[in-house]
Amino acid sequence: MSELILKELPAIEAVPAVQWNALVGDDHPFLRHEFLHALEASGAASRSTGWVPRHLTLWRGESLVGAMPYYHKFHSYGEYVFDWAWADAWERAGGRYYPKGLTAIPFSPVPGPRLALASGEDPLAARSALAAAWEGAALSSWHLLYAEDGEIDAWLAVRPELLVRHGVQFQWRDQGYGDFDGFLAALTSKRRKSIRRERRRVAEQGLTLHRLESEEIGERELEHFFRCYEITYLERGRHGYLNLDFFRRLRRTMPAALVLIQARLDGQPVAAALCLQGRRTLYGRYWGSEVLADCLHFEACYYQGIEHCLARGLSCFDPGTQGEHKLTRGFAPRRLRSLHHLADPGLRAAVARFCDEEHGHVEAYCRAAERALPFRI
Repeated sequence: MSELILKELPAIEAVPAVQWNALVGDDHPFLRHEFLHALEASGAASRSTGWVPRHLTLWRGESLVGAMPYYHKFHSYGEYVFDWAWADAWERAGGRYYPKGLTAIPFSPVPGPRLALASGEDPLAARSALAAAWEGAALSSWHLLYAEDGEIDAWLAVRPELLVRHGVQFQWRDQGYGDFDGFLAALTSKRRKSIRRERRRVAEQGLTLHRLESEEIGERELEHFFRCYEITYLERGRHGYLNLDFFRRLRRTMPAALVLIQARLDGQPVAAALCLQGRRTLYGRYWGSEVLADCLHFEACYYQGIEHCLARGLSCFDPGTQGEHKLTRGFAPRRLRSLHHLADPGLRAAVARFCDEEHGHVEAYCRAAERALPFRI
């Protein structure tokens, strides 16, 4: 067997898509070559936006046997595992926090694989080789965000000194409900009535919901969605992280992964939510509305997604970050972990104390959230 070689690449297009995707598979669309390329080619993830691609790849001769997205970051925007306080404390102490190394999917806080390895490769040897990229660089730190539990454990087996930070998201999982009425039947009477009332309220305002997939999503539908997406950010005084070119590239290169939920009033679209889907999971990502309507966000971003999963045989719905409002609608807490390498011993010790204390708060929050789930016992 030829020697294992590490290559750090300045753009995803430096790797043939067919080789990258052969390792990644098709269940996690965010790790696909097309998704990462759309981010870079559209300029959303680029040096000018503070995301410098340095993707880590492992090769045996001409064969790609390992691939992991990797960026040099000059800020902490678009990550959703917040380390602003760490950066501020370190720079007030005279240190330099940025640039830092980051393994994550830009602007996409979705749990999933981060390292793809060919069958037969030694995962310990592969991770040891990859660690050389961030251990030997002039960076303050390296961060692994939203990786799956098995991947977190594998990294800790190689680098037990990595700091673990705990977090939580909310996900819906199919428990053999069959259809939406079957899901409602599993809830308490109070929550069942509340959800039916919310859905009825949407209809009473004259709104209708439509799910479009793949080729049903045309340029007109995409442009309207993007207008709604921008409204969500402009309400907070800024533009969205992603641009129309990014979404056009997704529609062109991976249409089967797209699900557009469109709300219409008098036959005209007025709100939209764009989701991505893999073989088992629906990911709710982007939302916006041109109208103020009671309960429309819950219908478009939660209930329509649950219905889509039940109709398509998807077992999990990840609706995005935050919230107690998801909990009461059947989305259960899922514990998450991230990993952090901090080069300076003093900074590492301070962050370790922070993570230990935070862990206690997260565990208490998760236990309280689990007790508050609306399912019948």
